[in-house]
Amino acid sequence: MSPFASHMNAALAQARAAALRGEVPVGAVVVAPDGRVVAQAGNRTRELSDPTAHAEILALRAACAAAGSERLPGYLLYVTLEPCPMCAAAISQARIARLYYGAADPKSGGVAQGPRIFDHPQCHHAPQVYDGINAREAGQILSDFFATRR
Repeated sequence: MSPFASHMNAALAQARAAALRGEVPVGAVVVAPDGRVVAQAGNRTRELSDPTAHAEILALRAACAAAGSERLPGYLLYVTLEPCPMCAAAISQARIARLYYGAADPKSGGVAQGPRIFDHPQCHHAPQVYDGINAREAGQILSDFFATRR
């Protein structure tokens, strides 16, 4: 068994890249059971004119395409911000084994805040959730981004 290695730095790099594109700076990384990074993405909702083009959705789509399957059992997902309800539902549908996220999202979160998607009886699969990974840095990227827009 290999020791734990966080891939949050790669997710943070995706968030920074999203900010440079004028997107809300959220990044996501999908890691295969063997430890390989198989997909990375940052938000692209404005660029693609697509409200579903959140970092998590884009990364899950790419990982599923690479795996040739709509499900990713044993895979890990690193996200810089607590997933929204839409993304949490997609994470459940993809059967992600573990979700690691950085900053909490009291306004729009769907994991520990708001609807708590994984706690619903209708949720077919709930990943193990680890929050607060590089939370300060993830939160600062978001704060800096929104400060420049006010």
